[in-house]
Amino acid sequence: MSKNNTIKDMYQEERPYEKCRRFGAENLTDRELLAVMLRTGTRGENSLELAGRLLHPDFAAEGLGSLHKWTFEKLKSVKGIGEVKAVQILCLAELAKRMAMEETRKGLDFSDPHKIAAYYMEDMRHRKQEVLKLVLLNTRSCLIGDRNVSVGTVDRALVSPRDLFHEALMANASSIILLHNHPSGDPTPSEEDMHITRRVFEAGAMLGIRLLDHIIIGDNCFVSMKEKGIFQI
Repeated sequence: MSKNNTIKDMYQEERPYEKCRRFGAENLTDRELLAVMLRTGTRGENSLELAGRLLHPDFAAEGLGSLHKWTFEKLKSVKGIGEVKAVQILCLAELAKRMAMEETRKGLDFSDPHKIAAYYMEDMRHRKQEVLKLVLLNTRSCLIGDRNVSVGTVDRALVSPRDLFHEALMANASSIILLHNHPSGDPTPSEEDMHITRRVFEAGAMLGIRLLDHIIIGDNCFVSMKEKGIFQI
């Protein structure tokens, strides 16, 4: 590959920056958008080619969906990616995820486990460890906020009802929903999942803070404990 293979060698109308200015960001390809964020390439490779390697590692047809899989250390191992570029890419992926969640949140119905699971799916299904998320709702079942209350090992999240309801009381929540992921991708509840759900439900009934559901996130699938009949509101 020529050492002079740079963005400047391209026709002006083909350069991502100029193309965006003239035709709008919506007319840029995924590779061009990422190249703009990267700004520069490396010796013998321009930013467009570097972006292409990140979007399609080992010539796999993954595209933008592959960005969430990169870790800081894995990014730094790629030729042409230093600490600054690695942080930029990680922040870009996180920003895109949060924008998608914010858009979904506008019409979110917290009485519908399918919509709740869809809202949290991208945030939770790719995690390598179990994460237990506490969703806090007000008297109208509108979202107050959510918290990651436990990060466990690969196959277990550690939690106590006391910790959960301390968070709920601090937020003045009237009801809660629990979500956690199964890194295996299979959302089938374990005996421990069912046990902790019943404990939290019973503790909430005593405190006047209802547990509305416990949703387990798998890989593009989920299980609602309420729908399974593990407890009845």
